[in-house]
Amino acid sequence: MREIEKRTVEFTLGILGGIFGFLGAGFILFFGSIYSSLGGKDASILVSSGWAAVLFAILGITGAALVKNKAKLGGAFMIISAIGGIISISFMYALSFVLLLIAGIMAILRKD
Repeated sequence: MREIEKRTVEFTLGILGGIFGFLGAGFILFFGSIYSSLGGKDASILVSSGWAAVLFAILGITGAALVKNKAKLGGAFMIISAIGGIISISFMYALSFVLLLIAGIMAILRKD
């Protein structure tokens, strides 16, 4: 297999998972700030969960970037990102969870 084609599926799924993670986190941050401006109680918990999801999305994209050179490390980053994101913002990270988890497992288990 040519060097440029290695781990393209994992890379693409990881990038897409990270992008969708940013979208879900942005949605939570947007509605958390609206809730806060309306005087909602405990809105800071919602906003901090959104920022945690942003960090997990960054970790997922970092894992996708690493997967071509260091497959096991990149796969571990994507799995951690998937689990952390789903814990932090639940349903809004569901698509990212699936994409990052599949990419992470493929990166760790696939032999090249």
